Amino acid sequence: MDSTLTPPQLIVQLCRHFYDQGWVSGTGGGISIRTGGRVYMAPSGVQKERIREEDLYVMDEAGAILDAPSGADSRPSACSPLFFNAFRLRDAGAVIHSHSMYAMLATLLHGDAFECTEIEMIKGISGHGYHDRLVVPIIENTAHECDLADSMAEAIKAHPRSHAVLVRRHGVYIWGKDWVQAKTHAECYHYLFEAAVRMRALGLEAAGKPAVGLVQGGKR
Repeated sequence: MDSTLTPPQLIVQLCRHFYDQGWVSGTGGGISIRTGGRVYMAPSGVQKERIREEDLYVMDEAGAILDAPSGADSRPSACSPLFFNAFRLRDAGAVIHSHSMYAMLATLLHGDAFECTEIEMIKGISGHGYHDRLVVPIIENTAHECDLADSMAEAIKAHPRSHAVLVRRHGVYIWGKDWVQAKTHAECYHYLFEAAVRMRALGLEAAGKPAVGLVQGGKR
């Protein structure tokens, strides 16, 4: 993806890419980019794969709308307070919200936090290595997305090493210092969520130390 693209161009391309991944179907999910003192985000409740550059909102870092789609009967993404949590508390340059099936399923297999260790893709998460225990806090879902803001902020503060917050029976918010790192983090986290769900189906635990190996017949 061309790194010289403008934030609106990037959001349009990334939303189409995320739709193909199954992360933003049914008007859910999305991405917001913060750069140059401006925050760019899509309207609420729109099909993300069909977004155009002129559909995007531009806001300042305090959340005030600087530019809105002309003639549109819309409002900024319902995720706006959650995006701003990561901008303000983690100095993020981009935040991705995914409704991935495996992210949602991962929240059903864990209590207060998703955990895994000794899976190669952990190394793709900033500040983590192969032998580290990766922890992603899980907060409880609410009827309205904006009502998640306070619990998400608390989870971010309580888990300073995490670059994501899972929402039970809902999805995940993932961020990075810029859109490149946010995209990398999202791809690695989604791999780990899927690995954990698939491992559980095999009777294995992603949070446990790996067995030396399996013998024929699937028995240790």
